[in-house]
Amino acid sequence: MSLDWTALETRLKHADPGRAIGRVSNLVGMIIEVSDLGAPVGSLCRIETRRNEPPVLCEVVGFREDRLLVMPYSEARGIAPGCRATVLASQLTVPAGSALLGRVLDGLGRPIDNGPPLGHAPRVRLGGSPPNAMKRKRVADVVSTGIRSLDSMITTARGQRMGIFAGSGVGKSVLMGMLARQAHVDVNVLALIGERGREVREFIERDLGPEGLARSVVVVVTSDESAVMRAKGADTAMSIAEHFRDTNNEVLFMMDSATRYAMALREIGLAAGEPPTTKGYPPSTFAALPRLCERAGCSDVNAMTAFFTVLIEGDDIHDPVGDAMRSILDGHVMLSRDLARQHHYPAVDVLGSISRLRSDIVTKADREAGARLMRWMKTLEDNRDLVNIGAYVPGADPVLDEALARENDIKAFLRQDVKESTDAESSLAGLRRLTGVE
Repeated sequence: MSLDWTALETRLKHADPGRAIGRVSNLVGMIIEVSDLGAPVGSLCRIETRRNEPPVLCEVVGFREDRLLVMPYSEARGIAPGCRATVLASQLTVPAGSALLGRVLDGLGRPIDNGPPLGHAPRVRLGGSPPNAMKRKRVADVVSTGIRSLDSMITTARGQRMGIFAGSGVGKSVLMGMLARQAHVDVNVLALIGERGREVREFIERDLGPEGLARSVVVVVTSDESAVMRAKGADTAMSIAEHFRDTNNEVLFMMDSATRYAMALREIGLAAGEPPTTKGYPPSTFAALPRLCERAGCSDVNAMTAFFTVLIEGDDIHDPVGDAMRSILDGHVMLSRDLARQHHYPAVDVLGSISRLRSDIVTKADREAGARLMRWMKTLEDNRDLVNIGAYVPGADPVLDEALARENDIKAFLRQDVKESTDAESSLAGLRRLTGVE
């Protein structure tokens, strides 16, 4: 049984009086225990409240002996021992399709932008499955992101899954806005998970802009919302993106951030009684991350290129979520705080980034040009102190001499204004000219 959120009120008015009814027996932290009610994990429950508070919608996250463990989508105000609980649906659905373009939705697919209702939009079930490994199309084409540093040195394929690793305040939101506006795709689906409420409108109006929003669907779950809602928001966004891909649209999926999604899963797992492992993350968190990421990529119909941002604590890329995401994804883009301090934007650390599919989708000349630029940049990094104190004698190292002669050109090539766009073919041609490879 699936639930249409827009028909919730009608369904409740005509509810079967014989529907099973449970009772709240315990509430500790975020977990509510319900007795005398059976439902599978993931089901939607409704709990009546007292003190004239509205009913609370909850999700079944586990069970203990004969009691359901449920977590509320909102604050559990007015819930007391003995409150009635009923199962509304064993499977949730969300709206999908072209009617969502330009819209901002919450974690359950309900509009929050004061726009018209989505009652006539087709609906899809949450919790989709990854495409069959043997039916996936092989990635063979370059997707143009419009960003020179990415298209030239971290070239991304259609259907590739990439991570954007960054600390706070390094330009991650600006980079995502550039991708949404400039990437050569049909549809963008953006999931803002655990975002600060203040930053939502800033991102939509400043970084995304009217041009980007017109071909985008934005799913927003702010940091003050429940862990269940934050986790559900990622699933909602991915299900919407899958529907666009299955109807033969090329999709760009972006989620900010995978770290906050993992934190929501940690809250749910620990509250349900799972044992903590590395940094308190339960095993279910590291099982859920690949399930979500594998749903992106190529299917037998079209491609979903995906970028997942990962917040690195204290600029340490070796935290548990970062390690897990690097092992799942097809490459990563590192944003450098040092480059941001030099007002070098986008602050992409080319030496610390990699696209595992680049060598499969660019020409031999492009590979040679990229390798030459990497040698120059690595040589400059290794000898920076020697050059700065004036101890380097020109002519001692031909590679360093070439790098020093072209240093300003390299920086100019990798910098890019927020409103500037360069297609992938032009970026790769510019790389060849810069390195002298033809």
